[in-house]
Amino acid sequence: MALPGIDFPGFGAGLVIRRDDGKILLYKRLKAPEAGHWNIVGGKVDHMESSEDAARREAQEETGLVIGALHCLGVSEQRIEADRQHWISVLYVTDDFNGDPVLTEPDKLSDFGWFAIDALPTPLSAFTSHAVRLLQAG
Repeated sequence: MALPGIDFPGFGAGLVIRRDDGKILLYKRLKAPEAGHWNIVGGKVDHMESSEDAARREAQEETGLVIGALHCLGVSEQRIEADRQHWISVLYVTDDFNGDPVLTEPDKLSDFGWFAIDALPTPLSAFTSHAVRLLQAG
């Protein structure tokens, strides 16, 4: 069976969740691609699922948050040589969410926190770095 991101470019969605104070929610990855890196929430877009719906679904699965309105930041293509993975993702941002984040997938994510854009943890994933640049560009 062919695997997205490994046997052919995968299609994903990423979501920057931002609080009123401007801090963004990041989770630390346990698995490839980019294990050990801090990442925005997101994942693979399922067949016949819109990227916006995938961003909401992945956010709820990973954080427990219910996501409202989203705004598209842009598209990011990342070829992660260390993991031999290739992904194209639509990146979104939201300030519209309900609940408090929790660690709902401890088999995939080890830690999380709210971080100021000018004080982000390292290392950041490629998608997160791109999303932050898009946010800073306005």
